[in-house]
Amino acid sequence: MTLLDTSVLIELFRFKDKSKTLFFQLSAKEEIFAVSALTHYETFIGAHIAQTDFWTNFFKQIKIIPFDEQCSYEAVQIYKDLKVQNKLIALPDLLIAATALAHDFSLATLNVKHFERVTGLTIKTTSSRSY
Repeated sequence: MTLLDTSVLIELFRFKDKSKTLFFQLSAKEEIFAVSALTHYETFIGAHIAQTDFWTNFFKQIKIIPFDEQCSYEAVQIYKDLKVQNKLIALPDLLIAATALAHDFSLATLNVKHFERVTGLTIKTTSSRSY
């Protein structure tokens, strides 16, 4: 299973030609996607009222993974590892990465710069984009 980062969802919404999005490219190969509860939150917090129906319908079709105790343990480990290296990332990214690791999911993102710092995280992206 692949966990979708918020950047992938933003790209999906913004691009008129959906076939050029990372989501479209991965959906040709993947059978199941999920999002973290944090990505669900980030998406709705940034959505305008006119976008609410789009996102409500989208999330009805995708599994939302809660931030549970195992995710918390992973987040603590990631934080400690990155702090020692002086390479901390934003808390939302850290929690999304922790969710992926806790559930043994790969992570689809356009924000490779931050997520590649997380040891053990398998990242799916396209080489021509960064977010």
